Amino acid sequence: MPELDWRSPDSYKSLQDAEITDIAWECLRRNADYRREYEVMIANSPNGEVTDEFRRKWGICFRP
Repeated sequence: MPELDWRSPDSYKSLQDAEITDIAWECLRRNADYRREYEVMIANSPNGEVTDEFRRKWGICFRP
């Protein structure tokens, strides 16, 4: 995904009709702690799966 300029309204036109879960994901994916922990978890996972502990900590569920 290209980097968005938070100061430009044009960067967020796609979110104009977004659902709350879409907005939540946009916020979460920008969180440096989340990104760092996700990368570490995937690197340490033998099959690259997201753990239940990670899901609970960040309050998320992944679509199959």
